[in-house]
Amino acid sequence: MSFVSMHFLLFVALAVVGYYLIPKKFQWVWLLLFSYIYYASAGIKYLFFIIFTTLTTYGAALLIDAVNQQSLDRATAKRKKRLFIVLGLLLNFGMLATLKYANFGIANINSLFGTNLDFVDFLLPLGISFYTFQSMGYLLDVYWGKCSAERNPFRFALFVSFFPQILQGPIGRFDRLATQLYSQHSFDFKRIEQGFLLILWGYFKKMVIADNAAIFVDAIFGDFQNYPGLSIAAVLFYSIQLYADFSGGMDVVMGIASLFGITLDENFKRPYFARSITNFWHRWHITLGTWMKDYIFYPLSLSKGMNRFGKFARKHFGKTIGRTLPICIANIVVFLVVGVWHGAAWHFIAYGLYNGLIIAFSGLMMNNYRKWKKALKINDKSNAWIVFQIIRTFILVNISWFFDRASGMRSAAAMMKNAITHFDFNALWSFPADTPAGELVSLRLAIIIFGCVVLFVVSVIQERGTSIRTALASKPWLLRFIIYLLLILALPLLGQPPSLTGGFIYAQF
Repeated sequence: MSFVSMHFLLFVALAVVGYYLIPKKFQWVWLLLFSYIYYASAGIKYLFFIIFTTLTTYGAALLIDAVNQQSLDRATAKRKKRLFIVLGLLLNFGMLATLKYANFGIANINSLFGTNLDFVDFLLPLGISFYTFQSMGYLLDVYWGKCSAERNPFRFALFVSFFPQILQGPIGRFDRLATQLYSQHSFDFKRIEQGFLLILWGYFKKMVIADNAAIFVDAIFGDFQNYPGLSIAAVLFYSIQLYADFSGGMDVVMGIASLFGITLDENFKRPYFARSITNFWHRWHITLGTWMKDYIFYPLSLSKGMNRFGKFARKHFGKTIGRTLPICIANIVVFLVVGVWHGAAWHFIAYGLYNGLIIAFSGLMMNNYRKWKKALKINDKSNAWIVFQIIRTFILVNISWFFDRASGMRSAAAMMKNAITHFDFNALWSFPADTPAGELVSLRLAIIIFGCVVLFVVSVIQERGTSIRTALASKPWLLRFIIYLLLILALPLLGQPPSLTGGFIYAQF
């Protein structure tokens, strides 16, 4: 059931109406029922996987919690808890790795050793990356004592399967999400209205901006050899598409959750205003970044092995590099995982490593940067310097999008080369007339530019600290109605039909 289908909108409407009509003590049960109905709509066979993750995580957390309640010596308790956490992580990450990456491994074995191993036709459950990471974050929190294990298996099942967020996040934390899911909520028209506005804004970004840009992205990346002069155009269109699609999807998700009185964690914070790659990842897919930081970066950078390496590095490379090098290595490992998370292909791994290496290099060069800025008398707070940093970061990010979107390493390298050696934006009007990209090119470009201008203005206002929804809520109802009506009308008039462009990009994860 695609988020951009009428069936889904009717499904959400039914869920919301029933949610506020039934006794409040059963609201969480109602959400669980609709979450499983939604997931089962993709195929009953997929239910096995989410139930497996739910039960194994629920059981492992209870076993860990039970150890904490027993009067055991510290060494015995630590050994038992470690057994249960390792078992839980292996079962769930093992299943995720098998389903998503086994064929990637087989392909590389065949390539390296000349074997002819057959690929396995695995099922790939929708949203498995998101609900696995969310569940394992909960399990690690229980292991570290940050939260207690949930005793009710059905309540925990709702935490894992809450339908608005299950396909594309955001990746929730148990201590912030669970209480909201299980609490009783009263109907609040103001909250409903603001959730509705956020949903409309998300669909505007998706259908008007992202889907129009996707027409050009698919045409150029899919046939880049015949359009070498459009490589820069392709990556710019993809930059627009990806942000509008993914952040638009988050707006829809957060808006739907708001209809039930639930506030999800923010996942985007105007990333194209970032002034460094590090800052970009603090603004882009925030919940994935914080998950990586809390469950990989800190455990790795603070581990005994990394501490020993840090002492070695300080002794042989000096205090400054010695302190920075372990952090750099931890960052590279984190972004290697980010790359693997994006997909089972070498170009995704290159995408992750590219980001990790830039962040690591920036960390090592931090003192040099300060000296150079001082020598050149650069004012960090000047508008010119801020704009330079934003443009520089935007260029670096767009280079990474070649790895993310291209079909492979060779395609990415060829398109990056073409971006430097060939420029021919007039080729946008050379697509075959009987293809989507060849139809109404000028109109489609005008729509994209219009949508980006609207998005930019809204983003600037938000960057200055103004909440659009809060500000709009204080305006007369007639003005609000006109804005809602214009957004609704823009979707069929300026947007692309879902049958042409498909659903949200990250719903495939």
